[in-house]
Amino acid sequence: MTVSAQHMLAEELLNMPEDGFRYELVRGELKKMTPAGNEHGKITVKVTWRLAQHVEANQLGTVYAAETGFLISRDPDTVRAPDVAFVSRSRLEEVGAVEGYWPGAPDLVVEVISPNDNYSEVEEKVFDWLEAGTRMVVVVNPRQRTATTYRSSTDIRVFKEGEVLDGADVVPGWQLEIAELFT
Repeated sequence: MTVSAQHMLAEELLNMPEDGFRYELVRGELKKMTPAGNEHGKITVKVTWRLAQHVEANQLGTVYAAETGFLISRDPDTVRAPDVAFVSRSRLEEVGAVEGYWPGAPDLVVEVISPNDNYSEVEEKVFDWLEAGTRMVVVVNPRQRTATTYRSSTDIRVFKEGEVLDGADVVPGWQLEIAELFT
């Protein structure tokens, strides 16, 4: 849902008074996000929990929960808030302490499709992330019971129940059994 046609800056979004809603800023346009449904919330927690356990045990970096903003482009500004994100330890050390939105794209983004999501908007998010430098985007589709990894516009792989998604060089050693997401 579009809230305003005026171009807004990331700093203005960050300083907006809390009104109980979640927003993203897409090319300067404020967009209100609908609350997640039951299935979306359950899947997001499962992914976050499994990823965070692996990342912490191996000191790989930091996992961010939904509502964490990443400033992925300027002029006009785009601030996206993925369902789950991971930033590697080397990038955390390079950037240092951050107040406000993380300046750039995470290494890994996970988006869980909600029943009310428009496929073209999900695809737009995927390519926004990749263009900004995200190394892997995972889109979980509860209806189809799949997870699709995007490494580029041509490096796309669909994982089905019974298969295991691998973090590859983005999150070394992390594996996610697709069937577990939907139980």
